[in-house]
Amino acid sequence: MNLKMLIGKYNDIIPYVIFGILTTLVNIIIYWICAHPLKMPVILSTIFAWILSVLFAYITNRKWVFHSDAKEINDIFSEMFYFFSARLATGLLDWGVMFIFVDILNLNDMVIKILSNVIVVVLNYVASKTFIFKRNRGE
Repeated sequence: MNLKMLIGKYNDIIPYVIFGILTTLVNIIIYWICAHPLKMPVILSTIFAWILSVLFAYITNRKWVFHSDAKEINDIFSEMFYFFSARLATGLLDWGVMFIFVDILNLNDMVIKILSNVIVVVLNYVASKTFIFKRNRGE
């Protein structure tokens, strides 16, 4: 299999990985700014980072990863609802991991944040690929 065929086969995974990394960076940077220089509590920092990173992820995933063709306002709002609902579920997982491993077990917050984000990115891809954006691509 040549490179062009591989790129064609994984045409949504490649940009998802790129934007997943960027989304993770947004999440981690916003978390760090809130938790360290601003000295906000871990959970509040995690929630604030989640909100901004989900907004970034929706815009990039919709346009450049899954190429949503939803144009009607009702379809876009429905897509957003499912996207944000799935992200809320993985956000709750992230918040729970941060609470247990950082607040209770006192492990390094940045190491746990990175590990938690790896799990979250994988789960978010599965939800987006199989449920959220699939409906608008005629699959």
